[in-house]
Amino acid sequence: MGGRIALLIGSILFGLAALELGLRLTRGWDGLTRWPNLVEQARDLGWVRGTVSRAVHDPRVGFIGRPNHVTSDGMSYDARGLRRTPAPEGMVLAEPPVLVVGDSYAHGDEVADRETWAAQLQPLIRRRVLNAGMSAYGIDQMVLRAEILAPEVKPAAIVLSFIADDVRRIEMKRVWGAEKPYFELAGGALVERNVPVPLPPAPGATLDLWQVLLGRSVLVDTVLQALDLRYAWTIDDQRALPSRTGETLVCPLFRRLASLGVPVLVVAEYDPYHWLDDGYRTVTRRTDDLVLACAKAAGLATLDMFDTIDAAVRARGLRTIYRQSHPAPAGTEITARRIAAELEKRHFLPNAP
Repeated sequence: MGGRIALLIGSILFGLAALELGLRLTRGWDGLTRWPNLVEQARDLGWVRGTVSRAVHDPRVGFIGRPNHVTSDGMSYDARGLRRTPAPEGMVLAEPPVLVVGDSYAHGDEVADRETWAAQLQPLIRRRVLNAGMSAYGIDQMVLRAEILAPEVKPAAIVLSFIADDVRRIEMKRVWGAEKPYFELAGGALVERNVPVPLPPAPGATLDLWQVLLGRSVLVDTVLQALDLRYAWTIDDQRALPSRTGETLVCPLFRRLASLGVPVLVVAEYDPYHWLDDGYRTVTRRTDDLVLACAKAAGLATLDMFDTIDAAVRARGLRTIYRQSHPAPAGTEITARRIAAELEKRHFLPNAP
């Protein structure tokens, strides 16, 4: 009996080894001679590391755009690390500016500088727009970024854009391999933690035991890719607070933002998975409603983009409004027009020339 079990186990291991070698051969002979840890390799994307990443470490908010940098795909940043917002040629834009804070949707991942909604907002309101949005920001980092920049740029108004996942990010001390600050409530007051924000760890420094043991396997990597689990396998996040704690921090964060004394419009944006997964949509709409309710309770103006985007998706198709995970130029244009109309309706801005 024991011999049969050993034979079975041996056959399984031999089959797995054969599959591993076969998959490696599909990558050429180099696949047989080089066995890097694929999890570590996937994490080493230069997000906030090295000299060519589009973001750099910041001890206050975790990371910002790399000052005076142009990426290989045409994203560019000014001396303060803000995404550039080119003005239409010949147009004189009024001051003081509108300050935009937010995540990758405000930043404009997957579109060029001129195609971000922040840039497209400028000719609609005839006013300069500063885009301090940054990929992977949580709502906590957006509020901190506004606090840092508002005294310097003295904005006429602030637009804070979020998606539902930004509430989860409040609970994290590391996102996509980059360290960030986080808040806790102590005696009803917000207390900042993980500051000054430490440098991001090396890609291999945070591997768990299974990632060390199985991370070099092309077979494991291929199976996880087929099951759509590779992203969760390779992502380098570290939680600081229990799940859903972020929901308890949104209201005090918005009260803190309101204390700046600048008109604020909080905008709910939506990722394409809302139109691909009914269960996901149900959960995230609940989160969005909570965030918008906190904004209203703090005396901030709100704009929910769902109905507008939903109508556009139904009329023009999901992949006209979105690229892979972020809005396409057609989607950013819709957002810019709705924000411009909301700012005008609420009389947030002085009349532009």
